[in-house]
Amino acid sequence: MSTGPLAGRVALVTGASRGIGRAIAARLAADGADVAVVARSVEALAASRAEIEAAGRRCFPLALDVADGAAVTEAVKRLVAEAGRLDIVVNNAGVTRDGLLMRMSDEDWDAVMAIDLKGVFLVCRAAARALAKSPAGRIVNISSIVGMIGNAGQSNYAAAKAGLFGFTRSLAKELAGRKVTANVICPGFIETDMTAVLPEAMKQQSLGQIPLGRFGAGADIAALTAFLCSDAAGYVTGTVIPVDGGLAIGGFGG
Repeated sequence: MSTGPLAGRVALVTGASRGIGRAIAARLAADGADVAVVARSVEALAASRAEIEAAGRRCFPLALDVADGAAVTEAVKRLVAEAGRLDIVVNNAGVTRDGLLMRMSDEDWDAVMAIDLKGVFLVCRAAARALAKSPAGRIVNISSIVGMIGNAGQSNYAAAKAGLFGFTRSLAKELAGRKVTANVICPGFIETDMTAVLPEAMKQQSLGQIPLGRFGAGADIAALTAFLCSDAAGYVTGTVIPVDGGLAIGGFGG
């Protein structure tokens, strides 16, 4: 018998093979949820699956391109049929194609929009009916502090991540009648495989702009996600919450 604040619930987490998504999936499982994890390949999800099953929960690995609308619809339909329900959706999948505006190609712009913004729309659309049937439907969209304050060389990424604010607030209003909440988390500088390869000088410069004086961890994002998915957050919807050590209030360069 599952125990924990999310006992008996089924969650879907995209971009769950590593970093923030993997941490979120593991935390939701630790809190009692069965978890469907999404990545480009099932093989990439092996570590996430092991963590979920070690917590005694069911895992549903899904190989999926979230920018493929037909594939997303079919995958969610199969998940609901197999798991019996869907209560939680966490959209974490994202890509970057950084470059200054004058050098940015149409392809780099479109690639980021397809995953980081349209992919969230496609997953939410496919899951909406199942979430509406849940007694406590939850949507958590993982944006970025870059969507709040911008960053040179990331106009495509900033635009996509900022787009999640309006999208999620609209969902919060549309789905409130079905008791589904929708919220956004904006991570700051989080230590992941992607940030580990950054030059040390760049990391130290970033660290100097964070009032709390440390980089974040996947667990910091996972903790807030778990709260927003719990009954304790049943009156929280339409919010945009930075988890950034104070980076947004300090701002880039000041």
